[in-house]
Amino acid sequence: MKFFHTLVLVLLAFAYPLFAQVPDTVFLEELTWTEVRDAIQAGKTTVIIPTGGTEQTGPHIVLGKHNFIVKHTAEQIARRLGDALVAPVVAYVPEGELDPPTSHMRFSGTITLPNEYFMKVVEYAARSFRVHGFKDIVLIGDSGGNQDGLKTVSEMLNKEWANSDIRVLFVSDYNSGTAFRDWLQSQGETAESIGGHGGIPNTSEVMAVDSNQVRLDKRAKSTETLPSGVTGDSTRASIRYGMKGLELKIEAAVAQTKELMTSSRK
Repeated sequence: MKFFHTLVLVLLAFAYPLFAQVPDTVFLEELTWTEVRDAIQAGKTTVIIPTGGTEQTGPHIVLGKHNFIVKHTAEQIARRLGDALVAPVVAYVPEGELDPPTSHMRFSGTITLPNEYFMKVVEYAARSFRVHGFKDIVLIGDSGGNQDGLKTVSEMLNKEWANSDIRVLFVSDYNSGTAFRDWLQSQGETAESIGGHGGIPNTSEVMAVDSNQVRLDKRAKSTETLPSGVTGDSTRASIRYGMKGLELKIEAAVAQTKELMTSSRK
């Protein structure tokens, strides 16, 4: 029996490596503090702060749409940059007024944050990363309502840190959406079918990231935002469309980030 127990222990020892390997991840929250420290010292001095939101997108898309999308795209952007890590997604962003409810706050489950508080969250995340040694702090917002706040924070911190080698890069091209809409029209879609909130672009991108987050049987065509919260024909959305939309976002963000890394230090 003693021999058997010893044999089991030996086999277990070989089954698990003596030295844990650093996981193949760019997500800050999946690393230990010493792994982050070592990554910075090895040259990973870029960090992406992705902002999403918790908002309605019709009966067919989950409230965390922006968070799912921007976590996916931020990972791909970081890997293509090669020297970047990704901060946790900021899920609380401006979504409308509380009393009376406006914009997405008219729909159950949406969470809003006044813009000044949203900007403080982003600002102090950036200040934290400066302390740890990151040099390029990249701000990316998947929601249109995030853009002004991100731009303001980048301008404020860049002015304050002008005499240092640290820059805050607001990547506005990521969320322009124009290229994707143009491409959809080249595929035979119309402005009406493409729609706006919850239409072909939103639905397709979520389907491409995780189709389980779309209620396919709830998709419909709508020309009015109320009462469904959707405009466009979401029944025409597809994973193929979504993959193209995501790739356009990623390509635009990588290109602009690289350009800003150079131009911001001239």
